[in-house]
Amino acid sequence: MACPSFLALPVRPGLTIPPEEVEFTAIRAQGAGGQNVNKVANAVHLRFDIAASSLPDEIRERLLKLGDQRISKDGVVIIKAQKFSSLGKNRGEALRRLEELVASVASPPRTRWPTRPTRSSIAKRLESKKRHALLKAARRKGGE
Repeated sequence: MACPSFLALPVRPGLTIPPEEVEFTAIRAQGAGGQNVNKVANAVHLRFDIAASSLPDEIRERLLKLGDQRISKDGVVIIKAQKFSSLGKNRGEALRRLEELVASVASPPRTRWPTRPTRSSIAKRLESKKRHALLKAARRKGGE
């Protein structure tokens, strides 16, 4: 069931997720809660199909490549929110987590420029190797 409780989920300027692409299911929360926990469905399952979404292609690809446990093999984001005892607050929490997930891949990763080691780091490494070699040589000579 699509939820019209929000107009559009803003991820960054110029990038939003329309409410038709997000599906909510009310479920019973787990854990302690007394007698009320077995009667009221206050937890929320949010489902968001990445492939069928209106996100730009590069963001969709980065989301699918992301090794997040909330993304199923079929490319569906499944978020379970049960932090609050209110259904509305749990919906808001699930939407916040979806926004956070999409925003994490919204900007392209920075390219890494290879650098060379500094002179001092090379000298330290060589000095450490000499010290270790002397230590081992001392063990060898003393054992004979």
